[in-house]
Amino acid sequence: METNIALYRNKLNLTQEKLAELAGVTRQTIISLEQNRYNPSLLLAHKITQALKQKHIEDVFYL
Repeated sequence: METNIALYRNKLNLTQEKLAELAGVTRQTIISLEQNRYNPSLLLAHKITQALKQKHIEDVFYL
């Protein structure tokens, strides 16, 4: 799975740490997601999508 997390995070001027705080995970989790080394649960994908102010999970995560 690949992500657009860094793209949307940078558009919102969010640090990895702030996004992690908003999603309830560690900064290391955000780093792993951005580097496509970790596939999130549906719940985590939803939380990140909301934190990035996107409406669709598919805008942030894709195969």
